[in-house]
Amino acid sequence: MKLFNSFFIKVFLGFWLVTTAVLGSWLLSSNYYDSRPPRPGHVGEKPDRQPHRAMLRMLYALENHEEASLVQSIDIARERFGIRIFLLNAQGEDLLGRKVPRNALLLADKLQGQSDRPSITAPGRRLTAHRLRRTAEGPISAVFMYPQRQRAALLNLVGDNVWLRLSLAVLVSGGLCFLLSRVITTRIQHLQVASRQLANGALDTRLTVRSRGGDETDELARDFNTMAAQLQERIQAQKRLMGDISHELRSPLARLRVSLALAQKKPAEHQQYLKRIEQDAERLEALIAQLLANQRLNAKLEDTIDLGALLEQLCDNARFEGQQSGKTFYLRREIGPAVVKTHADTLQKAFENILRNALQHTVDNTTVDVTLSNTEGYRVTVEDHGAGVPDDELDKIFTEFYQVDRTRSPTSEGFGLGLAIARRSIALHGGRICADNTASGLRVSVQLPPDIAVP
Repeated sequence: MKLFNSFFIKVFLGFWLVTTAVLGSWLLSSNYYDSRPPRPGHVGEKPDRQPHRAMLRMLYALENHEEASLVQSIDIARERFGIRIFLLNAQGEDLLGRKVPRNALLLADKLQGQSDRPSITAPGRRLTAHRLRRTAEGPISAVFMYPQRQRAALLNLVGDNVWLRLSLAVLVSGGLCFLLSRVITTRIQHLQVASRQLANGALDTRLTVRSRGGDETDELARDFNTMAAQLQERIQAQKRLMGDISHELRSPLARLRVSLALAQKKPAEHQQYLKRIEQDAERLEALIAQLLANQRLNAKLEDTIDLGALLEQLCDNARFEGQQSGKTFYLRREIGPAVVKTHADTLQKAFENILRNALQHTVDNTTVDVTLSNTEGYRVTVEDHGAGVPDDELDKIFTEFYQVDRTRSPTSEGFGLGLAIARRSIALHGGRICADNTASGLRVSVQLPPDIAVP
């Protein structure tokens, strides 16, 4: 996964950028207000208050800069902020030789009269004065003439009140964090809604997500879709299983009921009907036994068995059963002893069902080839000489109660559980089972992992 596709990195960078934006905006706004002269009437211009920072810097420059720098500072104040500055000596003359407005002279006289930072309002302007002392000229009066144009009221209010600036920064950071949180939690909220819908029985609930890539939330959404699909498939399989079980049980029970009724009506022929009842009862018992075996394949592998010896025994049994039809089994062992871990007789039932399936479907006077080899573990193949299975049904033959068309084996009387039991048993051992068609029939292949082998 790429670094910037990580959900953690996105959250980290998001909060980091928000924090940086808040701090940066605070510093920039503070620098903006501190670098500009105050508006006329600013609280910092009142006699009992400390002058504004920008004014302090400007007053320092007026007191200490040489003439060239002094002229430059005065020109900058006029060009950038529209403030005209006059530096008057005790005789009311400007140090730079400029003509001094009458209002400026009146304000300088007030300052000479011991007034602390006096100010007056003239048409279109407001004037304030400060006492300064230059090394060469001695005590002087600095008169500031502010322009009529002022900043907007909101900017003035924000610049004058530090708490308002702090509140504004909190609001901005809150808005950014809200947007970031919405982006982060939207996918989680979608997942929460989908989970509730799935829990309420909407098994077709899915999340819209890209097929690959993305961050952890995309992976979580894909995992949810996979889980929902598997859950839907399994619940539907359970429903089909219950329907199939009901169907399989209904037929022998119906025959039992008919046979019992006929035996009661025709006592003279009760032996015939009792025999039929016995056959249907045995069929029910066999069906229930296979169902139980199919549901109990979940135990631990605590026993051992020689796979080669097991296959030899099962091939002998199948060869004995098929001798009347000319059906035989040939086992080819490409390895010696193959001892594997198992549980009870689970592997025996699995391979017995596979061989019985081959015995039922191979044609008369043919040989079923069984091969045991060492290929990435142990591999067993069983190849018959029957009609095969349609390609689109190769996976379905391992599901419960699934039976191929009876024309493949008209004499078959199975329940469609044998290969399903084999599949679950092989899965218990960590292996896999599959089927494919060959030129002569059907081949069932079982692959067992090497980690169940006993050294």
